[in-house]
Amino acid sequence: MQGLLAFLKNKPVFYISLAGTVVGVSCFVKDQMQGGQFKKKVSAEGKVCIVTGSNTGIGKETAKELAKRGAHVYMACRNIQKCEEAREEIVLETKNRHVYCRECDLASLQSIRQFVEAFKKEQTKLDVLINNGGVMRCPRTLTKDGFEMQLGVNHMGHFLLTNLLLDILKKSAPSRIVVVASLAHTRGEINVTDLNSEKSYDEGDAYSQSKLANVLFARELAKKLEGTGVTVNSLHPGVVDTEIVRHMGIFNNFFTSLIFRPLLWPFVKTVKSGAQTSIYAALDPDLEKVSGLYFSDCEPKEVALAAQNDDLAKWLWSVSEKWTRIKA
Repeated sequence: MQGLLAFLKNKPVFYISLAGTVVGVSCFVKDQMQGGQFKKKVSAEGKVCIVTGSNTGIGKETAKELAKRGAHVYMACRNIQKCEEAREEIVLETKNRHVYCRECDLASLQSIRQFVEAFKKEQTKLDVLINNGGVMRCPRTLTKDGFEMQLGVNHMGHFLLTNLLLDILKKSAPSRIVVVASLAHTRGEINVTDLNSEKSYDEGDAYSQSKLANVLFARELAKKLEGTGVTVNSLHPGVVDTEIVRHMGIFNNFFTSLIFRPLLWPFVKTVKSGAQTSIYAALDPDLEKVSGLYFSDCEPKEVALAAQNDDLAKWLWSVSEKWTRIKA
């Protein structure tokens, strides 16, 4: 008892011990929050893969892991300079020279069409398309084609990209489409009277709408592709600390970020953990014929009721065709 009292009175030792305990507990919690891991030693040798938004965050980690496993990886990114920097890093680490940077701005239908045209001149097959790129909770801005930015990039851009690549995906079957959605889809609502948020705008609602659109798109596309050998699945990567949170109030202010980031650190995934479900959906042999599902932590999960609305999915598909000018 006297030893304990002496310890408590020795403030430097007490505070050092307390700090050590806090760090230890934080690291333990961090480890527990990393979720499911894809541990199968599956080769991707010779597979051709496209990963959008792969110059940073989950996309970069996904591209890196595919490259480690021998894939030919096309990094489809808006910022070509950052993409080249990420590509060089991936090539050095993986020793895989078949990693390529290609410009693809998901906020521009023209850029997407140019990317697809160039890709088809280079490649005769596509084994995996990972629709990873996205924006989150940004102020209301418009894409080059007049779409609200979150709906435009997260859904419309990927809708066009995927549809333009369907012919080569079918020719390469068995092939896979992976749609990175979010748990936020459970809070989403497709605003059929104001899809483009012209009457009112809330950055959180617009983000959730775009993620619900991702899940509806994946499920509807899976139905359309039945019997082709092309599978489509969507997923929630988890809560991951990446650049996508840059528009959130607590992170875009230096001082609040300084306070909140350490507090939230134990409860968020690393980018490596955040990429695990994407890798799982892209490569796990058990999923070769699995389509139309939604995954989280490398396991199938239920989607929100709104995401099961087939009529809504068909309506969104029809609107998306018109807006992206796939059909007049």
